[in-house]
Amino acid sequence: MTRHGKNCTAGAVYTYHEKRKDTAASGYGTQSIRLGKDAIKDFDCCCLSLQPCQNPVLTPDGFLYEKQAILEYILHQKTETAKKMKAYEKQKKAQKSSSQLESKSEERERVERFKTRENSIVSKPINPFTSGQTKGSEKGRTDSRTDSRTDSRTDSSSAESSASSSIVSSITNLPSFWVPCLTPENKPTLIKKPSKAVLCPMSGRSIKMNELIPVRFTPLDPSLDRVALLTRQDRYVCAVTRDILGNSVPCAVLRTSGTVVTQECVEKLIRKDMLDPVTGDKLSDRDIVPLQRGGTGFAASGVDLSAKEARPVMQV
Repeated sequence: MTRHGKNCTAGAVYTYHEKRKDTAASGYGTQSIRLGKDAIKDFDCCCLSLQPCQNPVLTPDGFLYEKQAILEYILHQKTETAKKMKAYEKQKKAQKSSSQLESKSEERERVERFKTRENSIVSKPINPFTSGQTKGSEKGRTDSRTDSRTDSRTDSSSAESSASSSIVSSITNLPSFWVPCLTPENKPTLIKKPSKAVLCPMSGRSIKMNELIPVRFTPLDPSLDRVALLTRQDRYVCAVTRDILGNSVPCAVLRTSGTVVTQECVEKLIRKDMLDPVTGDKLSDRDIVPLQRGGTGFAASGVDLSAKEARPVMQV
């Protein structure tokens, strides 16, 4: 294709070259970028407040929270669950009362139908002084009247059924949605029974106050106060090897003492005798909790630093 053919705009077909050119100019499509350091939460920051923790606690899944923030979150979730449970109980009582009213109305209708059937039965007393001929003539008259009434009722019922079927067919064939009999009803939304378990905002699993593990970071310079420590880029070190901790260094928390050590220290030193190097307590695999690094609710993990942004796609 020549240069003039690429820039031609008089054609009736949206060419592939024009589509690529417009996409590059307008920014349509999916963009992939690599997240920088500012987009990733530091390993010692709370997953809720995204600020450095003063009293850090750890969940059994390895997510770090500020103690005050996670306790306020748990109390708030319990309060909301109690409100939802009250609304559910109120709805349950309303459904029970409505079902009782429906059962009473059905019983009342059944009694009314029985009364109407009983009242429709015509009983005529027998006259013992009339002759058999009179009885026979009266019986014939009665039979003829009964037959005529039956025929008339049959004709009327057939007419009514044909009329009702024509009305139903006309209603079902109506295409108009504004007809009152075809208008949908606005029924109240049913409330489902809420779960009493409080879920972790990061992992989505059940979380309890007594399962939170207090965490103790080892500062790089013990002589610095907290404010001066937070202004430094390298703040904490491993409690055993004194290696500097960061998002690029996998860490773990020992449940018995709450100290933070590197995964390299765990694999090379601690797993040999399975003893806590600070307190000397016996450890198990459950007592070594890997610390989740990096990710927040906006960035999934500190290991995968790529993010994708979906945009509208231009179509022919």
